[in-house]
Amino acid sequence: MIQIDNAIVALDIIEENFLCNLCACKGSCCVEGESGAPLENEEVEIIEKILPVIWDDLSPEAQALIKKQGVAYKDRDGDMVTSIINGEDCVFTYYDGDGICKCAIEKAYKEGKTDFYKPISCHLYPIRLEEYKDFTAVNYHRWRVCKPAVSLGNKEGLKIYQFLKEPLIRKFGEAWYNELCIAVDEYNKMKQEGKI
Repeated sequence: MIQIDNAIVALDIIEENFLCNLCACKGSCCVEGESGAPLENEEVEIIEKILPVIWDDLSPEAQALIKKQGVAYKDRDGDMVTSIINGEDCVFTYYDGDGICKCAIEKAYKEGKTDFYKPISCHLYPIRLEEYKDFTAVNYHRWRVCKPAVSLGNKEGLKIYQFLKEPLIRKFGEAWYNELCIAVDEYNKMKQEGKI
């Protein structure tokens, strides 16, 4: 593990390759799973505020569920997560002309309609954060639906922390990310020299 400030980064994040391949997976991470995407408390309020901006991009089923249940609910672990339709699609999904599942919140952001990109847990995936009293664990969440991303990452030689540069900076700041890169270089050097 590598510690940067109060974040402890699993070595998988700097050693494993990953690059989303939407053409292959069709955005199934927004559809499959036991519950919705984890949300930070302030994100629920933000999403409620921008709901009118994304409303027309949501399916009728999503609109009905949001009216009934809201944009989020507490899952069985007691965490706030995005509402999901029939145990599958996140309520904020839509499908493009190629049948790829995408995020209506991200679409609105890219169209300049909001300054909220999307929930940080979605932006950081396949990284999952676990908050503890004194530190944040930064872990790699392996999931079979992401096998195409692993294959493409291996082909391109792109590490997880490199692929997720933008969301890591969004979450922890640019100085933190730069420190991580320095630590990675040092780790790789020590590895080459057989010191670890």
